[in-house]
Amino acid sequence: MRWERGRRSDNIEDRRGMRVGGRGLAGGGIGAIVLALVAMYFGVDPAVVLNQAGTLAPAQQEQQVTFSPEEEKLKEFMSVVLADTEDVWGTLFQASGHRYQQPKLVLFSGAVQSACGFAEAAMGPFYCPGDQKLYLDMSFFNDLAQRHDAPGDFAQAYVVAHEVGHHVQTLLGISEQVHAARSRAGEAEGNALQVRMELQADCFSGVWAHHAHKQRQILEPGDTEEALAAAAGVGDDRLQKQARGHVVPESFTHGSSEQRMRWFSRGMQSGDPGQCDTFNAARL
Repeated sequence: MRWERGRRSDNIEDRRGMRVGGRGLAGGGIGAIVLALVAMYFGVDPAVVLNQAGTLAPAQQEQQVTFSPEEEKLKEFMSVVLADTEDVWGTLFQASGHRYQQPKLVLFSGAVQSACGFAEAAMGPFYCPGDQKLYLDMSFFNDLAQRHDAPGDFAQAYVVAHEVGHHVQTLLGISEQVHAARSRAGEAEGNALQVRMELQADCFSGVWAHHAHKQRQILEPGDTEEALAAAAGVGDDRLQKQARGHVVPESFTHGSSEQRMRWFSRGMQSGDPGQCDTFNAARL
């Protein structure tokens, strides 16, 4: 990905090296991870469960930590990707007569406190509509490359753009509508709604890629394949097969590898957010 000459975003909140003090169940950290995994299995927002379980962290204390040149370069890369999403969605919102409110990207190490509750890096990147911030422990990218077979900078950009997609859903009122519908639905129906939500965020990330390349020619050979590998690597069917040895489609909360790749591709090829209406799609 050609990113070095890109604009840097001012919306980076660096909390790396800050220790989060918390009170949790079953020894705090381990109990929080277990709760998060259980929540994800049943299609519940892990942050909400952790919040309700009393794992809130009352304070964050700064530690003396030095970061490698590689980590600092990755932070700079995240800043450029975020700036790209700001420019793309700012233009698209303006064209539809609306104003895009830029989210913040919080970089953290190990654990973090958000408006959605306490979260650990094991949960992976997430977006919190309560404070309109994206949360990311950059060590996740090692996991993305090694465990999910999705290395490369554009795979990393896809992750950020997907979380920004959830922010777009919040601004459009989609997140609130889905949350209300899930609160009235049974488990299977709630999971199905969440899958449509996640696939739309994948499609929105493709929309970003389309316009970012059109504006700045950011794509290099192999970049699209990197993003598709990332989308496939975090598909529910692949994750469940790795964890359990079998697949339970009715428990999906993010969509299969094939679905995630297809919806990202749809957004990237069209560049049209209107093509990302997963909620009225006959086929996911």
